[in-house]
Amino acid sequence: MLDKFWMHFKSGTDIRGVASEGAPDNAPIDLTDANIRRMINGFVLWLSRKTGKEPNALCISVGHDSRISAPRIQAAVTDTLQQAGVRVLRCNLASTPSMFMTTVDLGCTGAVQITASHHPFYRNGLKFFTRDGGLEGSDIEAILQFAQDGAAPAPGAGSVEDVDYMSQYCARLRKMICDGVQAQDHDHPLSGFHIVVDAGNGAGGFYATDVLAPLGADIEGSQFLEPDGTFPNHIPNPENEEAMAALSRAVLESHADLGVIFDTDVDRGGAVDREGKEINRNRLVALASAIALEDCPGGTVVTDSVTSDGLKYYIEHVLGGKQRRFKRGYKNVIDEALRLNAEGVDCPLAIETSGHAAMRENYFLDDGAYLVTKIIIKLARLRREGKDLETLLEPLPEPAEAVELRMPILAENFREAGNQILDSLRHCASHQPHWHIDPDSCEGVRISFDERAGDGWALLRLSVHDPVMPLNIESNFTSGVMLIASQLYVNLRKHKDLDFSQVEDYIANY
Repeated sequence: MLDKFWMHFKSGTDIRGVASEGAPDNAPIDLTDANIRRMINGFVLWLSRKTGKEPNALCISVGHDSRISAPRIQAAVTDTLQQAGVRVLRCNLASTPSMFMTTVDLGCTGAVQITASHHPFYRNGLKFFTRDGGLEGSDIEAILQFAQDGAAPAPGAGSVEDVDYMSQYCARLRKMICDGVQAQDHDHPLSGFHIVVDAGNGAGGFYATDVLAPLGADIEGSQFLEPDGTFPNHIPNPENEEAMAALSRAVLESHADLGVIFDTDVDRGGAVDREGKEINRNRLVALASAIALEDCPGGTVVTDSVTSDGLKYYIEHVLGGKQRRFKRGYKNVIDEALRLNAEGVDCPLAIETSGHAAMRENYFLDDGAYLVTKIIIKLARLRREGKDLETLLEPLPEPAEAVELRMPILAENFREAGNQILDSLRHCASHQPHWHIDPDSCEGVRISFDERAGDGWALLRLSVHDPVMPLNIESNFTSGVMLIASQLYVNLRKHKDLDFSQVEDYIANY
């Protein structure tokens, strides 16, 4: 069984830790070379057992995003793999989705991406792939158990080869656009398009210079393309308000047709239209659904639990598809889509409001660059009809207000305390005359409020990883969110295990 020290590295289906100086409270570096070596030895043993291959028969690719700790960690990873007898393909700076694709295009047995997604610069981590996709949480625990036990494969004489796989990955995206747009000038289908890219100094700068520009697009105004692991301009995260505001400004100042943005390792994406309006969260899910359902009429889209009522209407009544809300966590929605397809349900898309979008046509890989590529193809096709992306999104009902408030759980056993709070809210909601428990709630408690109680909905749930209860609220009229929040606060404040500071501040400062 994992002890507390090794268990703390587990972050869902990834490994994460402190990798550089600069963490709050001077938190010590725990993603040390020694610990990394033990983790990588654990991955080799796990992969060897899974595949039935000896370590000297394994081929593992290694890549990283732009974080300042990446060179050090890559050196430790590649050296450990080589000493275990593994053939190593060192991909250097690369996107996370591209590392999975090495198992498809290069025949790698497994892949390691060094990344901590959008987390602060001082953190880093390890993400693993096989040809079957990303690992499960139980697989990460097995790898960490090997690490804790100090287990290692027998010494071997492996090899390390530098591989420029990103060039091959970019060529695939360019071909998608050429074949998808079908312009008269086949090789330059984006001539006349002005597209701004914001990479946030992560690994996504390639999309402007190696995908868009060669196809004829004007990329003037693109920003923060240079990798810089200190992220000096803004957090590379499509959910971050500052990041989206920076992209909106760039689009408007450049008079661009579209702006696109990625997180640090490019497994998530977002966009801004020519008027600087965000295509994010529910709007991004709506756009991706419209694209995916074109070739899959009546299909099912799996989303996370915090999507709006308006989105459900859009998918089911405007697009003619079906929506399946599921638990937060990109791996959760992907796994649910895989399950539905295995049962014969036609499901072409799994997508989170965070920007994780995985399409069946692309191995159900959450790939921000692939999503953005599909959006650009759609934009080019719409332009030929005298339309734009807003034409697709116009029928999407959008709330007047929306907010997410996070309430830390103070109890040591936070999951037990959180579930007790959810049970209490469920009981309370069932006795309120203007509240209705949503039967389509897949996690936590989702409540619909009629016009007298706020004309909207709220979802209270347990965070996937943290001792926190997020509270999402939407309303169809101004001040409706405050009304709903106030009612919930009155009914929840008796629970001493919750920190209500954000809720109280929101109500007080509305």
